[in-house]
Amino acid sequence: MRVVAAMSGGVDSAVAAARMVDAGHEVVGVHLALSQNAATLRESARGCCTIEDAGDARRVADMLGIPFYVWDMAARFKTDVVEDF
Repeated sequence: MRVVAAMSGGVDSAVAAARMVDAGHEVVGVHLALSQNAATLRESARGCCTIEDAGDARRVADMLGIPFYVWDMAARFKTDVVEDF
């Protein structure tokens, strides 16, 4: 089965992708870039959806041998989530 693994750069999504690979699925990793500022980096151990997180997710995808894509959803996130909030 072909599946998309939403990879945040954290442990949970990395393990989920690895388990799908181990189960024999054709896995594609995707990271959603939600930051308007391309230079944004998190400053603590907690965070999501920054350049640093995308790099973490890419390293996991490389280790798993799966394709990996970053989808730039910053404008849509700002319109549909931030402004609506």
